[in-house]
Amino acid sequence: MRQVPLVLQVSEQFRGLIESGTWPVGSRIPGENQLAGDLGVSRGTVREALRSLSLTGLLEPRVGDGTYVRATNEISGVLVRDEASLTHVLDARAGIEAAAARLAAQQSDGVDGLDAALEARSGAHEAGDLAGYVAADASFHRGVVEASGNPLLLRLYDALAEVLTDSIHQTATIPENTKVRDAHYSLLAAIRDGDPEAAAKTSYALIESVKQSAG
Repeated sequence: MRQVPLVLQVSEQFRGLIESGTWPVGSRIPGENQLAGDLGVSRGTVREALRSLSLTGLLEPRVGDGTYVRATNEISGVLVRDEASLTHVLDARAGIEAAAARLAAQQSDGVDGLDAALEARSGAHEAGDLAGYVAADASFHRGVVEASGNPLLLRLYDALAEVLTDSIHQTATIPENTKVRDAHYSLLAAIRDGDPEAAAKTSYALIESVKQSAG
């Protein structure tokens, strides 16, 4: 059997640290000397492994400051590297979430989780907890995709999760725009009523209300 090149082995170890959250997004990773010592490999091997992950967008080297984690997967890494605009991200969300909402309205379960997410969202809003509000809102939107019953849509959504959640961070406000709040409940109602067309239309309208609110 062909032996896996050492650089590839080391880059996969680093990838595992990123995916597991041991090296969280936004954090500065240890220096080359420390990593080489910890792994018992040369500094050149570490440098090449880090370079390969920087090319995919997972890491970002900053001259004079070290190397930082930018994303947990290549899809998010490319989007972060290319600096997709907020409008572009919201438009992408609209397409994915409307397709998911249409399918979710044809399923018989998943609504309870959406109810719980909206309750948590409302509670965080009333408490003035912006971080909790963003987390609950992200949970609701992912819940819609999960309720679609389509595993490929969910995998795609999860691959984009960092960029999509960041769009929620950028647009979330307390107090929130009442149109945005009402759109979430309208979407849940359309899914619960089993109306695919209304669910898709309402999902698009929700993102439009977010875009208008972000102004």
